[in-house]
Amino acid sequence: MVQNSPFARKIASFVRLGADELQAVSELYQRRRKFAPGLELVHQGEIDQSAFIMADGWAFSYKILADGERQIVNFQIPGDFLGVRSMLFRNSDHNVEPITPIEASEVSKNELFQTFAKTPRLATAVLWAVSRDEAMVVEHLVGVGQRPAAERTAHLLLELNARLRLVGLGDKTGFACPLTQYHLADAVGLSAVHVNRVLREIREAGLMTFQNGRVTFDDYEGLVDFADFDRSYLDQDGPVSPY
Repeated sequence: MVQNSPFARKIASFVRLGADELQAVSELYQRRRKFAPGLELVHQGEIDQSAFIMADGWAFSYKILADGERQIVNFQIPGDFLGVRSMLFRNSDHNVEPITPIEASEVSKNELFQTFAKTPRLATAVLWAVSRDEAMVVEHLVGVGQRPAAERTAHLLLELNARLRLVGLGDKTGFACPLTQYHLADAVGLSAVHVNRVLREIREAGLMTFQNGRVTFDDYEGLVDFADFDRSYLDQDGPVSPY
């Protein structure tokens, strides 16, 4: 059922979805596509870029610098709306690449604008989702600029857990995580060797274990205190829109 899809569950945390909104979401799902790892959905510098609604799998958005270095901006999970900024800008300013095999529904600019015209409440919800993504990028910038290495890594993993819990893919015990230490390193501004050392430090403190593709919270509340994690910036504690 469309109301149980990750995207509907996510935006329902901001607005209450009625029959019109659920029908519009169903229409946006029409062009479902599959992508293999390494096959980019969004390409930096391209024009007339489509957007995508993630249904299954993990991806990451990133920029490549002139010297070939990569900075991961964020990770995408089921329920995320990818490429909206690239659709609105003349040229896409980043890349999006699958980490695992993914399924995503492709949405053109015309389709999105027509949907917004028919269902302003859904447009409000998508605006919320895009603003929430911006809030996460701001938090990542604070982490890279000011938080010590262990705290910023723990903070990112707690954020991913909160996002996954919203769409039914994680809980307080942890979550399945396909990220490598290289992904984490490029996201938090460390080397892979340093990330390995940080994860060992957190594990030895009895707070969290990351192994065999799973993040396990051995002491969730202790990890929250350690990372000074306040999830209020994620704004996902129930519908708040009056519309």
